[in-house]
Amino acid sequence: MDAPLDAPAGLAPAAVALAAAVPDELAVASVPAAPVVPAQAGRAQPRPVVTELRLSAFGPHRGAAFRLGPVTLFAGPSGSGKSQALAAYEALAALASGATLEEAFPDPAARIPDLAVPDAEGRRGFRVGCTVDGPAGPVRLDLAVQAEPTVRIVGERLSQEGRILLATALRDPGRRTVQAAWLTGGAIGVTRAPLPDDRLGTALLPLRVAGATAGQRQVLACAEQVVVALRSVFPCDPRPERMRAPVPPGEGRLLGDCANLADVLRRTRHECGTRHALLAEAARTGCAGPVAGLDVRAHAGGPVTAVLDRGPVRPATELARLAGGELRFLALALVLLTGPGVLAMDPAAELLSARQALTVLADGFDRGLDRAQSGELLRLALLACGRGHIRLAAAVGEETAAAARRLPGVTVVDLTHERHA
Repeated sequence: MDAPLDAPAGLAPAAVALAAAVPDELAVASVPAAPVVPAQAGRAQPRPVVTELRLSAFGPHRGAAFRLGPVTLFAGPSGSGKSQALAAYEALAALASGATLEEAFPDPAARIPDLAVPDAEGRRGFRVGCTVDGPAGPVRLDLAVQAEPTVRIVGERLSQEGRILLATALRDPGRRTVQAAWLTGGAIGVTRAPLPDDRLGTALLPLRVAGATAGQRQVLACAEQVVVALRSVFPCDPRPERMRAPVPPGEGRLLGDCANLADVLRRTRHECGTRHALLAEAARTGCAGPVAGLDVRAHAGGPVTAVLDRGPVRPATELARLAGGELRFLALALVLLTGPGVLAMDPAAELLSARQALTVLADGFDRGLDRAQSGELLRLALLACGRGHIRLAAAVGEETAAAARRLPGVTVVDLTHERHA
């Protein structure tokens, strides 16, 4: 059985009691925080970023802690948990954006290990957590989720350097609330209140905490740092079968399946000349035949069609005629070369975009791509992520992982030998 929520010193007895009330079998494991890498030593991250993902009793993962760098690739055989890790990250991002637990985990029972045994009351669940580094320093968020018989959060902890800032626990199974306690400081010490059992308490704190004391300001700074980092996420899985048809003109914000790629290329061609030129340059590696540029065709008020310009002596090629790997390559290259303003996402409005780091989640990053295409995408990822405003977490095949292991700046998480539950 994994360790229950511990109760470090520094919080009033009421909060300690709340933390201790979380059931052992669903409690958040006490996984030590990852050490600070030398490049970060002595200074805070200028932008909030997720630096560690923790999973326990989640799919094949049990007591797992994954370090995340600017470019992180999950590698391993089928069934090793690459997609599950990205799904957990995406679910945390959805919760930070205000989604309910059922919206973030539409099929929670599918996340429970097959051999997990329910307790005497028929309950089974899993744990997910992360560490977010930023101006406030490293902050830990841990969640214990009951998936059966009903989905609900039964324990949440926000902490920094061993000090609990927020702790929640399920006290009355008959109520759809958890009892929460968060650090207040001053004469009160701790504030206690019920919170919904289907929403992330950390995301609700900015609406409940006034920031009048030093303790409240610490809670706010850490909660907002976690929310900003998790909300700045763009899950992306280009679907070539949806990218071939002409699309109506719109806002030019790329969808997660990249079905409106032609409309986004129309926008970048007119508004983002430098990035559009970089994408066209990448297309020379990722698309067969000569490529002079990327263009669009559109009649007034009519649908938009994207084409590869083949030069003055060759006819242009509509994207509908490209292979699936070429379309996936173009879409992923566009994502890496753009930012939140061009992607259909909802970053934290309370912080300037220049102070946020976008994380792209890409399951099957190299699916359908050849070696040259995968290599060019890795080059673009290192180029974009090296500037600090974009990060990439992706699942890849072994060929891409083998090439990436030789590249400085890429973190390859090998799940081949991970212990399964």
